[in-house]
Parts: sequence; structure tokens; C-alpha cells
Amino acid sequence: MIEFCFDFVSPYSYLAWTQVLALGKRVGHEVRLKPVLFGAILSALGTKGPAEVPAKRVYVLKDVLRLGSRAGITVTVPPAHPFNPLIALRVAGLPILSEEERVRVVDALFTAPWGRGEAIDTADAVAGVLGRAGIDAAPLLVQAATPEGKDRLRRNTDEALARGAFGVPTMFVGDEMFFGFDSFRELEAYARGEDLLAPHGEVLQRWLDLPAAAVRK
Repeated sequence: MIEFCFDFVSPYSYLAWTQVLALGKRVGHEVRLKPVLFGAILSALGTKGPAEVPAKRVYVLKDVLRLGSRAGITVTVPPAHPFNPLIALRVAGLPILSEEERVRVVDALFTAPWGRGEAIDTADAVAGVLGRAGIDAAPLLVQAATPEGKDRLRRNTDEALARGAFGVPTMFVGDEMFFGFDSFRELEAYARGEDLLAPHGEVLQRWLDLPAAAVRK
């Protein structure tokens, strides 16, 4: 199984979304979709998101546009960024959705901001996006506002953190973690049983045991 941890606010998550289901089919792995709250991950680790560093904010879009062009993926920008993805993430993570329904919901909510430049940061915006995709949003929004709906997103985020996630998109194959759209080639090799890390166990262990000689204050 490939567990795909994502946040709609992340353009790299969008790029990964457009490819991850096809990757899963190629390697014969089910893809489990797990929305997480990127902002909560950053807060837990005491780090800044790319959009909070002005120079990086500009670089990220350039990088995403280049990567999208190379992969044949249409990329545009949402009305504002960063935006609040909380409602959309809660809807996407609802336990009442079948996995087939979740795929439709996630696709609509990713394509709206990054493929068409539409907002998904309010309940009305989410309802409009899902409605245009032929999905009845009303019962989903009701469920997303319940304690159970809110808890699913919180648990997904806490579990990702506990397993070592520090950003999005993060993919897990068993206990092995892969980060970022640019890790897909290595992710696919690992899922096929062709891990390029295998010959380097001694070097990896030395790294894990290596002391830090300088600490930034």
C-alpha cells in the first residue's frame, strides 16, 4: 500500500496527486489518501512553510511551473496563497466516503485551486467546487463540522508526524517514507523491490550515529 499524505494548500501535493494513482497501478499497490494539515505539521516542528519565506515563495511557483510543464500538468494559482484548507481537508478525510468517492472529492478540490484558480477556503467555495463536479456537498459539510469529522484530520496529521513526516506531500510504503513530488522515481523503485538505498546500509548507520558538531541558536 502507498499512503499519500497531502494538503490542498501545497502545489507540490497537487503535482503528486496527478501522478500517484497511476504510479500505484504500475506497481500493483493500493493508494490510500490521507489529508493532513500542513500548518499543524509546521507548528509542531517549529518550522516555516515555503510561502512564509518571500524568496522561497517565488522559487516554489517557478519550480512547480517547470515541473508541471515537463509532466504535462496544467498549473495555475489560487486567488490567494497561502489559503485556509481546513474545511476542504476535513471533507476529504471523512470516514463516510468510500475510497472511490474520496478520489472524486480530492480530485475536485485539488483541481479547483491549482488547475482552475478557484478558491476552496470556505464552506460555500467547497460546496460550489464539489457541486460542479457532480458531488452533493451538503451532507459532507455537515459531517465535516462534527467532532468525528474534525478528529479524522487531526488523527491523520498526528499519525504522519509520529511516523516522521515534516512536510507534504509525504508517501509511506510500509515504514519507509518518501517526501516530495521529486521522490516519485525512488518511491516507484522501492515499491518494485528495487531500493537504491540497499547497498548503503553501513553509510546510513554511520549517519544515524553521527554526532552534531555545531548547533544553530
